[in-house]
Amino acid sequence: MLDTFYISVFNYYKKRFKKQTIAIALFYINVLEISIYLALGSFFLAFANQMKIVTMSLQKFWLLFSLVSLFIVFKNWMRYNGKKRNILNAKHKVKHSISIIWLLPFACIGLAFILLQVL
Repeated sequence: MLDTFYISVFNYYKKRFKKQTIAIALFYINVLEISIYLALGSFFLAFANQMKIVTMSLQKFWLLFSLVSLFIVFKNWMRYNGKKRNILNAKHKVKHSISIIWLLPFACIGLAFILLQVL
């Protein structure tokens, strides 16, 4: 699913920004994946807090989140360079609306901050 979003952003910006297209698409997929993990992590942290389960402090949560974010950035950098992008581009048939694609990370971040208000 994330691959189709990456290729949709890549194909949309390929006509306008020739050299920066890869950087824009990589930035988008990093922000989207990090925001999804932030929403999931804040949900589980808020759920555990409401159930009175002692899991981890908020400081440890942010440290773990930053380490996961660094891993995601390096994983995506390795994954979407070279052959993988060309293979995905050849298989890509679905067109997504670029405005909805860019709205997804912001919706996940907003949901995460709403869930973090519970703490």
